[in-house]
Amino acid sequence: MGDTQRKVELVQTRLDTISPPQGGWTVEARAAALVRLQSQGLPARRDEYWRYTRPDTLTIATAPSAVPEQHSEDGVFEHLDALKIVFVDGIFDPQASDDLSLDGITIERLATAAEFDIHWAKPIYGSLEAAGQTPVARPLAAFNTAQASDGILIDVKSTPSKPVSVIYRHKDAGSDVTLHHVVKVAEDAKLELLESGAAAARFNHVLEIDIADRGQFHHVRAQGPDHGCRLVTHLFTRLGTESVFKSFTLGANGLLTRNECVIELTGDDAVAHVAGAAIGDGDFHHDDTVFITHDALRCESRQVFKKVLRDGAVGVFQGKILVKKDAQKTDGYQISQSLLLDGDSQFLAKPELEIYADDVVCSHGSTSGAIDDDALFYLRARGIPVDIATDLLTLAFLAEALHEIESDSLSSAVGDRLEAWLAQRRS
Repeated sequence: MGDTQRKVELVQTRLDTISPPQGGWTVEARAAALVRLQSQGLPARRDEYWRYTRPDTLTIATAPSAVPEQHSEDGVFEHLDALKIVFVDGIFDPQASDDLSLDGITIERLATAAEFDIHWAKPIYGSLEAAGQTPVARPLAAFNTAQASDGILIDVKSTPSKPVSVIYRHKDAGSDVTLHHVVKVAEDAKLELLESGAAAARFNHVLEIDIADRGQFHHVRAQGPDHGCRLVTHLFTRLGTESVFKSFTLGANGLLTRNECVIELTGDDAVAHVAGAAIGDGDFHHDDTVFITHDALRCESRQVFKKVLRDGAVGVFQGKILVKKDAQKTDGYQISQSLLLDGDSQFLAKPELEIYADDVVCSHGSTSGAIDDDALFYLRARGIPVDIATDLLTLAFLAEALHEIESDSLSSAVGDRLEAWLAQRRS
């Protein structure tokens, strides 16, 4: 049996365990996604963009068990004034959530809105995901579009008075969750979207964002802290003229994490920043895969990723900047760095530039290193214990990524989460 046939058969095995939603305005997008999925098959280790991460546990029919840890999953952003939306093992919890009414925006659930024949999200749902399948197939995203039973739909007509915070809670050790969110940002509007918590034992997540001219979308998420969880996320966004997209992800713990981000700059003078900080130990495996396409004049993109690894942990970064022929005056920046706290951990990086325009400023770099011995000696000479000194240098290493968070309050919240994780590891 060939690899392609095995991948296609794996699709059917996976689909046999699921009953997808029927009817409504999503039916065409779901059917098209199913065709994509069945033609691609589910990912395998031999696929170029999965060579560093084994997808097996993300594709098998039954989710591997992950025992929920005892903690407060709201803790990262709990002090912030935000509209809270709570999912428990993928099921919307109306008692724990706030009222979904907020000035300037409309918030609906996919599960209820999809029952209708006409909806503002119809031109977006699945369309950005479909566009993101070229030139690299993303079958787990197609699976999500075809099968997602719920999610949040946010229509941003004007800037709301506070952020929207989606909180995920994990209680069932065998939970297998697929959620699909859609955000539409109108001209001159701005939205801050927060995500936090462990969603399930296995989590497949898609977020599609359509940003109109001069619109802004700011996204901050904190993944974890349940260590046994496996998750794959997909972020697809399309930017109009003078629009802004900024996304930051904190990964602390998690057995397997694969974050994919696909960005298309289609309007002149658009700005897209995607950043992340990951810290883990042991059997921790964290993969950031980013693909940014410049298809307009004078656009700016930044990719800033930092990973701290120890006790055999593995970090992966695959980042590409594609500059099309007419995308002159492009400014593209990409950096991926790892801090290896022992000789057992490893960082696997594949930065790429593909440039067809002749008037651009683009750069990329990737480094791995250990704690600076001189800096460590300096701190220890001033009476700071070695474990605390190591943590201070770790936080300093991650600072560049955290600086990509525009909001000072959000940056502080993420920094506090990192400090708490490090302190927990010392105890």
